[in-house]
Formats: sequence, structure tokens, C-alpha cells
Amino acid sequence: MQNRQLPRVCVIGAGPSGITTAKRLAEYGIPFDCYEASDEVGGNWYFKNPNGMSACYQSLHIDTSKYRLQFEDFPAPEHWPHFPHHSQLLEYFKDYVEHFGIRDRIRFNTKVVDAERGADGLWTVTTDAGDTEVYDALIVCNGHHWDPRFPDYPGEFDGVLMHSHAYNDPFDPVDMRGKRIVVVGMGNSGLDIASELSQRFIAEKLFVSARRGVWVLPKYVNGKVGDKQSVPAWIPPKISLKLRQRFVRKIRGEMSNYGLPTPDHGPFEAHPSASEEFLHRAGCGDVTMKPAITRLDGDRVHFADGSSEQIDVVVCATGYHISFPFFTDPKLRPDANNAFPLFEMMMKPGVDNLFYLGLAQPMPTLVNFAEQQTKLVAAYLTGRYHLPSREQIDQQMREQEAKRAGRYYNSPRHTIQTEFEPYMRELGKEIERGAKRAAAAGNTLPVPARAAQGVRS
Repeated sequence: MQNRQLPRVCVIGAGPSGITTAKRLAEYGIPFDCYEASDEVGGNWYFKNPNGMSACYQSLHIDTSKYRLQFEDFPAPEHWPHFPHHSQLLEYFKDYVEHFGIRDRIRFNTKVVDAERGADGLWTVTTDAGDTEVYDALIVCNGHHWDPRFPDYPGEFDGVLMHSHAYNDPFDPVDMRGKRIVVVGMGNSGLDIASELSQRFIAEKLFVSARRGVWVLPKYVNGKVGDKQSVPAWIPPKISLKLRQRFVRKIRGEMSNYGLPTPDHGPFEAHPSASEEFLHRAGCGDVTMKPAITRLDGDRVHFADGSSEQIDVVVCATGYHISFPFFTDPKLRPDANNAFPLFEMMMKPGVDNLFYLGLAQPMPTLVNFAEQQTKLVAAYLTGRYHLPSREQIDQQMREQEAKRAGRYYNSPRHTIQTEFEPYMRELGKEIERGAKRAAAAGNTLPVPARAAQGVRS
């Protein structure tokens, strides 16, 4: 098994998911090329990334603590604060690449514009320079926070309508001083931007528009980082959820106490929004809540409660589409509602040489999610893991979808929602099961090495 030729792999993207994938492939001796449209690694955490895909704003700090986001074999610096700034994350990713010696394996300033799977199963990858290469397997690591999802409001607006993706700071790209502003959405970006702009020396008036209320979770609990604490694995999931919900209600109280709308769901039944500042701003009267926007009319914005306000700027913190612009085959892309069921959240059934890594919204950490997924991918590409039968794959996917749908309210943002620790436990078990299947089959390569020889059938 050690001397045989391994499949040649293409990795798209050199953000956190792409670089940890590259590191794992190099570790296993799997030949690969990693393509990155930008001039540096970091992806979403590269402020003003020249590839135009970063959602960073100047004041952004990650909502996951350093203890949760760090890679397994590359600890976060001890001197870091609990919740590091995006510039620190970028340096961390650059240091990771240097430490593991994979920088020269990344093709910078090279954008993949087309990836086609031929009838023989091989992938033909084309770059923006017109170059083409053939690969045995394709790993997609292009992220899912770069293609803004804009609401389709009726009417015309005389002011500035922008997505949070374009927001850099209170003065760029729009000088927000003295403006009447609506921030749409109560996800983490919406809470951060609203907290920043609601300071009285910036906005004249700051409104937050939301279709439903959310639970604003704390970053600290009793003076300690909240996400370091977890419920023991032996407690059943339903009981674990109830315990955490009771805990949040106890330490936060009801959202209505802060002047916020009452959520129509319990804590942890949605992707979490965490902030220490937003509740303070709301409680101080710096933030005024509004329901959903119903229409735009010149310099006025109308809301679902029948009220309207004169507004200068609308900032839509309304999430992102899951997009793979290099695929033309609709079966390889999600539908209009972001629905995209995958085996172990990374493999499309029936396509045995394609992986989507880091394509999830795991609680509480995303940065090292793909790092865990690469363990299955590397084992698979070296013959140490074999997939279950298609029937078993379909059954597992149905069960996972039922769990997800029963846990979170129906929304495009929740189609890729999961919890990190339960996912990891299940992934580890699946890798063990797959290792037994592989051993029983003589550790044959599920994806044979053909691209290097130019073999196409």
C-alpha cells in the first residue's frame, strides 16, 4: 500500500479549510495542487481580500474562542485574547502554512473558473488564465460567506442599500455619521455592525429590522469563556439541549427585557448569535427594533407593523448563498433554498471523487471543522477507508436530515447547520467502520490514480 501511486487531487481555495486540507494531503503523500484566487491564504479572514470574497469588517473579532478555533497540532498563541481580531487569525493561517511547508504547493492569483467531471470520472479544471489540468479527485474549499443574499424588497429607495459583505467600517464605503440607518438581520454580523453604528457619535438613529427574534448568547459565563464549557457526551441530546436552554434563560433572562422581540424558538434552535455589547446598546436605547421591511419608498422604509421611517442607509446582514461558480452541473450545487444534502456533510452520493470541506455552520467552531473532515478524505484517498453501500448512505442522510429539521427552524441558513462535538464523534465512528470495510476489501483505492498517466476511458 505504501509504494502504489495515489490519486492526483485538486483543492479549490486556500482559506482555513483549504490550507488544512493541503496540510493533510501532504502528510499522507497524496499529490495535489491548491488553487487560490487571491495573493495570500486566509480567505474570509483576509481583510479587504483582493479576490473580493472576504466578509471581514475592520472591527471584526471571531465569535469562537481561541481554544475552540485552533488546529489540533498548531495551538493558538498563548498571548492571544480569548476572542482574537481578524488580523490575528490571518497571521495564524499564514504561520500554519509556513510551519507545515505547504506555501509552495498553493497556486496564488489563480482562480478556478471551470471544473468538469468527464464521463470517465476524471476532473478537468480550468483557470482564469486558460490553463487546464486533469485530476482524479476534487476538493472544494471555497467557503460560503462570499456570495451575498439580498432581500428582494418592492419599491425604490433613494438612499444607500448595501449588504454587510461590503461594510468595512463606519466611514467606508459609506460615511455613516449623522445617518439614519437600518441594519437588517440579527446574525452575528448584524449584531456587530448594529452595535458599532448605534453609538451616538455615529448614527443619528439606528434601527434593527428582523423577521423574528433571536437569542443573543453570552461569550462569557461567570467570568469564563462560554464555549469552553460543554455538556458531557453521555447525556442524551434532547436532555442536553433542555439543560443548555434552561441555563441561557437563567443567565440572560427573556429577550423582551432588553426591548427585543421574543424569539419564536428556544435557545440553540437556531445558529447562535453571540454578543456582549448588543444587549447593552439595546437596553440603553441606542438600538430601536423594527419588524421586517415590507417596501421601500423614496427616502422612507416601511415595516410589517405599519410604521415607516425616513432612512439614509439600509445594511442587509442577510446571509449568503452557497455558491460554486465553477460548476455547470446543477446536481453539484444547492437549490434556491440552500438545500444540499451530503454524506457526512462532505460527499455527494454517486460522485465518489468529489468533496466539499468546511461547508457547514457548526456550533461552536468552524475554523477547524474541515481539519476533522480531512481525516476521512485522506484515509479514503489512500485506501484506508471505504464508503458504506449506497443504501446505507441514503439511510444515514435521511436520519441526519430528520435530526436537523427537528432541531432548527426552517431557514436557508440552517440547511448546513450542525453541532461540532456530536458531528465529530459520529465522524470518528464512521472512519472506524470504513477502515474495517477497507481492510476487508484489501485496502483497494476507491479512486484510482489515472490522471498522472493521462489515462482516460
